[in-house]
Amino acid sequence: MRPRILIVEDNASYAFALESQLSDLGYDISVAPSAEEAVALLDHEEVQLIISDLMLPGMCGQGLLQTARDKCRDVPVIILTAHGSVESAVNSMKNGAFDYMRKGCTAEELAMVIKRALDFGLLARENARFKEHISVKFSFQSIVTNSPVMRQALLSAEKVAASPNTTISIHGESGVGKEVLARAIHFAGGGLPSNFVAVNCAAIPDAFLESELFGHVKGAFTGADKEREGKFALARGGTLLLDEIGDMPLPLQAKLLRVLEERVYEKMGSNRRLPADFRVIASTHRDLESLVEREVFRMDLYHRINIFPINIPPLRERREDIPMIVEHYWSLFRQHQGKQLPGISRRAMDALIAYSWPGNVRELRNRLERAAIIVSDELVRPEHLGLDEHRKTSSDKNIELRLSFDADSFSLDAVVEKVLGDVLKHCDGNKSLAAQRLKINRKMFNRKKLPPEG
Repeated sequence: MRPRILIVEDNASYAFALESQLSDLGYDISVAPSAEEAVALLDHEEVQLIISDLMLPGMCGQGLLQTARDKCRDVPVIILTAHGSVESAVNSMKNGAFDYMRKGCTAEELAMVIKRALDFGLLARENARFKEHISVKFSFQSIVTNSPVMRQALLSAEKVAASPNTTISIHGESGVGKEVLARAIHFAGGGLPSNFVAVNCAAIPDAFLESELFGHVKGAFTGADKEREGKFALARGGTLLLDEIGDMPLPLQAKLLRVLEERVYEKMGSNRRLPADFRVIASTHRDLESLVEREVFRMDLYHRINIFPINIPPLRERREDIPMIVEHYWSLFRQHQGKQLPGISRRAMDALIAYSWPGNVRELRNRLERAAIIVSDELVRPEHLGLDEHRKTSSDKNIELRLSFDADSFSLDAVVEKVLGDVLKHCDGNKSLAAQRLKINRKMFNRKKLPPEG
């Protein structure tokens, strides 16, 4: 599609000459004799560039520039005038004009500026689409859940996202989605994709982790033949995720504590203090309190990063989420693989719900991706999932019930309560799974007075 340029010019002869010149260059042209008519045209016509005279009847070119930026932010504006001054040029550029040119410029000069402006507009639109895609992909809305506990975790995360200086700790088993939640917090706070920086403290050898975080100057240590920026610098103005912080060595913990307390840091081998202007999110699957008791994690650092803790429950404790998560990923695989992928059979869904999921959501995604590759136009069956039988929960085994009552307490209600309690215990306290096994509504467990555990 050929780019469309809007010319805003009250001099009819000059507008006609400019229209002919730009048409010969291969552009589609629209012309408006006033800023007001240009604004009306922008309501129903898509343009990629605006070239406007500065002196116009009614609203001037500066006013059109501001209005155009409000209506279509990614459309560049070139101010073209016969009565230029340094002051008007400066004001135009301050107000967002792409360029400012005199009407006496050559055709070659104008053509060059127009090409640059169109390239800039295209890049701006692509960047806006990318940011929108990323913000949707990593938003809180992309985390699907029916679990009250998980909903509470998301609510807490949304609240703290508005406080960019608050340090957050996310706790949960491997694979539950700690980094997914950290990214959602980052983007909800207005962060850019480029300044979300994740560091896995367990994956980097202790000898290199300090340099990886702080950076170093040339000659800071053997082999440091040039200066290097660390993750602190890359996260400037954004978020630093310290994944598996429980594996950070003790000497480095003391230096991190200073960064969090003083909000400054120094590169290795340098005395220059640099601002630590980034949010820190720490995540771990380990019990930090027990690490503190064993004196392998600093108590003062533990309290510093635990200002706002968020706990993500493992998938086996929120099995009601499994059907939603399955549908979410299955829709993604349909798009990515370009296949029909009809869906998941009831037996396969039962197997997914009954499985213990030691790898949590990450493992569920991997199992589904495997199934999506194997099947074509058929429903997924249990054998497509590759689940290990020995890892299924006790709820997948035969359920044996022993009922015993004395004559005075025996009644239908007592039998129902006993059955509900035993099946719930057999399903590790998961009401949704127990209700599915009994083929009843989950609310039944809230209406009955169940016997105490044990």
